[in-house]
Amino acid sequence: QVQLVESGGGLVQAGGSLRLSCAASGRTFSSYAMGWFRQVPGKERELVAGISSGGSTNYADSVKGRFTIYRDNAKNTVYLQMNSLKPEDTAVYYCAGVRAISWYVPPQVKEYNYWGQGTQVTVSS
Repeated sequence: QVQLVESGGGLVQAGGSLRLSCAASGRTFSSYAMGWFRQVPGKERELVAGISSGGSTNYADSVKGRFTIYRDNAKNTVYLQMNSLKPEDTAVYYCAGVRAISWYVPPQVKEYNYWGQGTQVTVSS
C-alpha cells in the first residue's frame, strides 16, 4: 500500500508561484509513474503534469512553459513547480501514482491506483 500526502497549496496572486510536494510512503517509489491532477467543482479531474519512473514528462497544454514536474527518488517525493499562475489555475490539486514501465506517463485518472487527499490552490486576480 502506498500513501501519498500533498502539501504546498495556498492563496497566491496572479503571476506568482507555488511549489506543491507529494511525499510517498513505501520503498518502491522509483518504479512509480506520478501525476498531478486538478479538479474544479462541476468538472472532471484533469492531468496537469505527469512523470514516468524513468523521468519522462507530459504536460497539459494549458500549463506548458509555466509548470514543471520533477521527482526526487531519494526523498520519495514528486514536486510541481507552478510559475506565472493564473486565476484559471485555481483548483484542488491531487497527486497520484501507479507502478508503470519506465517511459510511460499515464494520462487518465482511471490508470492511477493511489491518490493523495488533495490540496487547494487559489489564484487571485
